[in-house]
Amino acid sequence: MTDYNAPLTDIRFLLNEVAGLPEIARLPGCEEATPDLVDAVLEEAGKFAAGVLAPLNAVGDRESCRLEDGKVVTPPGWTEAYKQFAEGGWVGLGLSPDYGGQGLPKCVATPVWEMWFSANTAFTMLPQLNTGESEAILLAASDELKATYLEKLVTGEWGGTMNLTEPQAGSDLAAIRTRAEPQADGSYRISGQKIFISYGEHEITPNIRHLVLARLPDAPPGVKGISMFLVPKFLVNADGSLGAKNDLRCVGLEHKLGIHGSPTCAMSFGDNDGAIGYLVGQANRGLEYMFIMMNEARFGVGVQGIGIGERAYQQALAFAKERVQGRDAVSGAAGQPIIGHPDVKRMLLTMRARIMAMRALALTAAGWFDLARHAPDRAAADKARRYVDLLMPVVKGWCTETCQQICYDAIQVHGGMGFVEETGIAQHYRDARIITIYEGTTGIQANDLIGRKVLRENGATLRELITEMRGVAAELSATGNLRSLGQRLEEDILALERALDWILANGRERLGAVLAGAVPFLHLLGTVCGSWQMGRVALAATRPARADAWDAGYLRDLVELARFHAHALGVQAPALAAAIVGAGETANAFALEL
Repeated sequence: MTDYNAPLTDIRFLLNEVAGLPEIARLPGCEEATPDLVDAVLEEAGKFAAGVLAPLNAVGDRESCRLEDGKVVTPPGWTEAYKQFAEGGWVGLGLSPDYGGQGLPKCVATPVWEMWFSANTAFTMLPQLNTGESEAILLAASDELKATYLEKLVTGEWGGTMNLTEPQAGSDLAAIRTRAEPQADGSYRISGQKIFISYGEHEITPNIRHLVLARLPDAPPGVKGISMFLVPKFLVNADGSLGAKNDLRCVGLEHKLGIHGSPTCAMSFGDNDGAIGYLVGQANRGLEYMFIMMNEARFGVGVQGIGIGERAYQQALAFAKERVQGRDAVSGAAGQPIIGHPDVKRMLLTMRARIMAMRALALTAAGWFDLARHAPDRAAADKARRYVDLLMPVVKGWCTETCQQICYDAIQVHGGMGFVEETGIAQHYRDARIITIYEGTTGIQANDLIGRKVLRENGATLRELITEMRGVAAELSATGNLRSLGQRLEEDILALERALDWILANGRERLGAVLAGAVPFLHLLGTVCGSWQMGRVALAATRPARADAWDAGYLRDLVELARFHAHALGVQAPALAAAIVGAGETANAFALEL
């Protein structure tokens, strides 16, 4: 299996020349993100990813997790690696310094998380849960709960989970049945079962804090009757020490296609007297609070797609450079590495172009998070917030779906050896498969994009974003050697506009037909966003803010990569637009029996 090398040059270029880190570092609360500090953080994170986490990736896949006498045994090395991870302050890299975090901007923390997902996705899912739960507690919980639990979560001393779905509910959270009975002391007794709980039980941290969705006895039906409760594995004494074991347990581990090193638990709460829990925020607003954590998780899963894709690409590239087979198709020379074969080169270029487009979009979106939180200009903060809300389904859905194709191509580059577990490439393919499913399937993301983001506001924010895209297209068209990129981007934008117009015209009276084309629309918006971002990359490579900071050959390669993306991937936009308009109506007309 190929070693992992953090793509620091690409990350630094995108942060400084495309995502706007220099401007973000001037925002109130972001001033500590100086160039020297950011470089040091990226360098050390890359070393930790390559030196500590990456060597454990295959170990976790091979050894998996076991449930023994109610306890989950994680793979060898997991506990020691997590101790180093937490002691290094990595869990709280982008979290509040008021509770032990580093407080760095999200656009700095995001590429660091990408490195860790590349190195070992199954391991990194544990600290990722802490980040989302910390945000939910910070915004919704009482001061008492924050004082008791938040710092230990931010620093990584304790673990965290989110407990949403149940066996009968799936993605339909309105159907959950877990109950919460109020007690005289202000606590609640929680009873019910939850499934698909990542790291629901383990011995890596001394305590685990579960966020659990449940219903009060007088709760209204449906999602409006869901409340959120904090349920610790061990109760916490007044002095902060750990007390008695709470009434909860892991009753089973899922046997999964991938991410074997991450325990996916079935959890039972309240087998005896009821698990003691504490209400977070107000009653019956649990789903609202959970979506604070869910949105963080969805963005994080999108970054997983970039990370796994990068790891698969690196391995395919290394294999193609070393594997000697056949004759060179052009010269006829024998004994040449397969990277010289035109189709192998095409696959590798496609992988790299897709990764660069996804990474640029994710880092730009991370910058919007920072602007929304820190910009003193209310209009700028509101615009950034709306852009984040609009494109969250795209970052999650499009990046994870694109990762599937990257991993597919990585196996294809390996040929028959890609189907053999010993090469290691199959693990990335298996690990990546879940990311299009958890935290909301691609179909759920696409329905959210259509219903909550586009139709609800009559396409206003998307049209605003299109105007920005069109500005980049015009700038490209006015730049001599980039004119073809501008023309191609304008054609992609026109395809997106045609699809948007059709959705707005038919979304009320023919919603079924529109939703049948929702996933193609998500792919269309992702494709055009990718073209837009690669156009920005090309412009930045042509006239970087600091030309002396970058190798001239590297800048030329970026321009050519953007050109390849435009003519190999951007050209798919008109076809996707046609599928939305035509295929949605056709699919909706079929009988259920098919």
